[in-house]
Amino acid sequence: MHSKKLKIYNTLSRNKELFEPIRPPHVGMYVCGPTVYGDAHLGHARAAVTFDAVYRYLSFLGYKVRYVRNITDVGHLEADADEGEDKIAKKAKLEQLEPMEVAQQYATSYHRDMELLNTIRPSIEPRATGHIPEQIQLVEQILKEGLAYEVNGSVYFDVLKYNETTKYGRLSGRVVEELMSGSRELDGQSEKRNPLDFALWKKASPEHLMKWEAPWSLGFPGWHLECTAMSSKYLGNQFDIHGGGMDLMFPHHECEIAQGNACHHTDPAKYWLHNNMITINGQKMGKSLGNFITLQQLFLGDHDRLEQAYSPMTVRYFILTAHYRSTLDFSNQALQSAQKGYKKLINGFRIADGLVYKEDGDVSIDVKQVGQIRKSIDAAFASMDDDFNTAQAIGHLFNLLKKINSLYTGQLHPAHLGEDAFNELIQTYRTFISEILGLIEEKGDNQDQLLQVILDLYSRAKTARDYQKVDKIRAGLKDAGLIIKDMKDKIDWGYEE
Repeated sequence: MHSKKLKIYNTLSRNKELFEPIRPPHVGMYVCGPTVYGDAHLGHARAAVTFDAVYRYLSFLGYKVRYVRNITDVGHLEADADEGEDKIAKKAKLEQLEPMEVAQQYATSYHRDMELLNTIRPSIEPRATGHIPEQIQLVEQILKEGLAYEVNGSVYFDVLKYNETTKYGRLSGRVVEELMSGSRELDGQSEKRNPLDFALWKKASPEHLMKWEAPWSLGFPGWHLECTAMSSKYLGNQFDIHGGGMDLMFPHHECEIAQGNACHHTDPAKYWLHNNMITINGQKMGKSLGNFITLQQLFLGDHDRLEQAYSPMTVRYFILTAHYRSTLDFSNQALQSAQKGYKKLINGFRIADGLVYKEDGDVSIDVKQVGQIRKSIDAAFASMDDDFNTAQAIGHLFNLLKKINSLYTGQLHPAHLGEDAFNELIQTYRTFISEILGLIEEKGDNQDQLLQVILDLYSRAKTARDYQKVDKIRAGLKDAGLIIKDMKDKIDWGYEE
């Protein structure tokens, strides 16, 4: 069922291109995952939900997707630079832990939050520390190609040498000359030949916590190198889709392209997809700016910017209501409106589940209604085929929801649609909600309140000596594995033992 219409905006060409995988029906997709030194925030959620929707839609179209998303647990230095402290090691010192304890703690919390958002786990989730030999091999290859040099035990990529044959800056639209003039680095302050050169391997200082033996020094790999090593190992030297946040386009993805061309003589990916940022009052949200809201804070309502708690599905729906390439501005108002929208769609999902087609000889097919339904269905799929536009697809789902609600209230009879259109309406709506958008029904954890209501009804029935109702309530609760306890001074409940 592969769509011949799916178009993807490729950052590399600045155009929407027809999606044609390198080895159909197989699709290789690599997405830059988190650097695990803190709890996941709304920015992390946006990238994860965006590429989860891409993965879901490609799978729905029948592609066999190998989805690789890494975990960065070493080599990502402060301010994304080549100097300074490792983000994970810094946190480890602060908390007096081993760096791997920090990485494990935050990888676990990231997975917990991603599960709550109902994102599907990637096919492979490699860690940078598990691929040191592959990274050392890549450095050796780039040195052999004459596009890197060693200084004092560190190895740097030679950007100007590379730029003589392959243009550096193609992805981000940066020009080497402008980057050079914009660089304020003074001569002699750095061991690099050029301020644009980036580290492939860094010699570790004695106090540096994470280090490995390599031909050049006891040290650690550069942040950009890790993704080249892991993507090429699991997806080959060139694969279909490379995804990540727009903030990674430069220098991270630009450097990946340079490394891929230097050692494999090809661009790593055919299509480059970048999700835009989440903003708070127009300013980018991020750890470095200190203005981020963690997902746990959102789910619990535990932050001074939050008027209430927002459930994981409300957050997922909020992310999907904007096209992934547009900015998404955070506000309580926007999340409250997302909460209403999500509940409307999920109520429709529950209703659709209970609707059954019935023939009625007195009712004829309403061609206009059928036409409207088919138009909305086509438009919903066309939106997804247009660079995964979930925002527009959701708009068309609301049109389908109106029809489902009309069937529910009896304003519309199933026979008005005929069996084919009726089934198509129900099936498309349910497929979009659960398979493509990944929205699930959140059953409230208000068991105690509901049981209190039932116990009150039981108590009243008992006082009124309505023993038929008393027995009915007891039997209903017993079926649910619960018992009523009649005590001298109160009525309580317990689990059936």
